Amino acid sequence: MRRPLPFAPALGAVSISTVISMVISAVLIGAVPAPASATPPNIPSAATAASRLAQLTVAAESHGDSYDRDLFPHWSTVSGACNTREEVLKRDGTNVVTDSSCAATSGSWFSPYDGATWSAASDVDIDHMVPLSEAWASGAWSWTTARRESYANDLGGPELWAVTDNVNQSKGDQDPAQWQPPRASFRCTYARAWIQVKWFYGLTVDSAEKSALTSMLGTC
Repeated sequence: MRRPLPFAPALGAVSISTVISMVISAVLIGAVPAPASATPPNIPSAATAASRLAQLTVAAESHGDSYDRDLFPHWSTVSGACNTREEVLKRDGTNVVTDSSCAATSGSWFSPYDGATWSAASDVDIDHMVPLSEAWASGAWSWTTARRESYANDLGGPELWAVTDNVNQSKGDQDPAQWQPPRASFRCTYARAWIQVKWFYGLTVDSAEKSALTSMLGTC
């Protein structure tokens, strides 16, 4: 569906060149906003995120060779027939309709990583902001399985995001020193969310990761 022009005068009252100029100006100043979408909870301000980043222990990653995704039981049942993935799709989507099995049959999902909007749940992945393998190598290797399950299904913080599937796949298990969202305007929020997850769970950061996060906070 075409988005209406962000101004009201009738076309007959202005020249075509003026209309084009006004459209370009509106886009440049951000007058055409991204579609409204839900945001995971408890994303700190840039100032709070910077303070929490400074509190994180800087250490090299370890135990990477022993990582196994099955060590983080995920998409656990939340209530009834609904698991964590389905809860995030309902939380972050617009006009989401589900069937008796809690599967989303229709709705709209805006992916903040790349700015795309999808109308099929199959085009949407649920991304772990701090990937499971990154968490493992940053300290989760020492956790109990129960704590890892809580982490992998955390709906109370900014750990789970509904995003374009192939963008999530391109991210893989990389940290911000290796991968950042293609939508540059989202990198401030991304850094704030990443830092919150690491801080809340007491995970470490490596030096390159911390440097990248500091630079990303500089865009806020």
